Amino acid sequence: MKLVKSLIPLLLLSVSLNLSAQGLYTREYSDKALVKKAQKWLRKGEWRQGFNKADAHPSVNIVEFYRQYQKNPDQWQAMFRWLQQTDLTAIPKGKHPIPGTTLTASVEDSENGPLEKRQSESHFHHIDFQWCVKGIERFGIIDHLTSKPNCAWRDDVVHYTYDQKRALFHDSNPAEFFIFFPGDWHIAKVANDTPDQTIRVIVVKVDYIADED
Repeated sequence: MKLVKSLIPLLLLSVSLNLSAQGLYTREYSDKALVKKAQKWLRKGEWRQGFNKADAHPSVNIVEFYRQYQKNPDQWQAMFRWLQQTDLTAIPKGKHPIPGTTLTASVEDSENGPLEKRQSESHFHHIDFQWCVKGIERFGIIDHLTSKPNCAWRDDVVHYTYDQKRALFHDSNPAEFFIFFPGDWHIAKVANDTPDQTIRVIVVKVDYIADED
């Protein structure tokens, strides 16, 4: 019964997710004016707070980014200021509080691993901001139509059984950051085609502000 209850938020979220020829991967917004407004907002760059080290990867859901930023500007602004002001390749690994917020930046020195050993996941109350500042990290985004949770929610995370052939994969570079919202069921630290799998990744879990009923 716990598992059934835990699926309700996922099912509600999936109603408005993006349908493509390949599958269902992220939340869709049908309001064209809102989409244009979000695109203009991203290009204008006021969200950056002086941050010029990287851009959003093309996979980032721009409308979700825009809406969440408007709902919770203090956290986003403080995060981008901290990222700009911090030498992320020299800072010690570990957890670093972001001043003026309850946010923590996790600086992880890690290695990518085989896909079959990496778990897919999503979160309901948090947004994963992930930026690989050294090395190449491969991320996967899985299809909702052919995936299903294989456990109950625990500590704001749930994992999935999914079809690898329907997953989309993206290789990072230090000039782009990724953002995974609750509608982005993702896999991190997947081995890529390069000989060196060592990476340094910055992970910040930003609060997700749900729509009011």
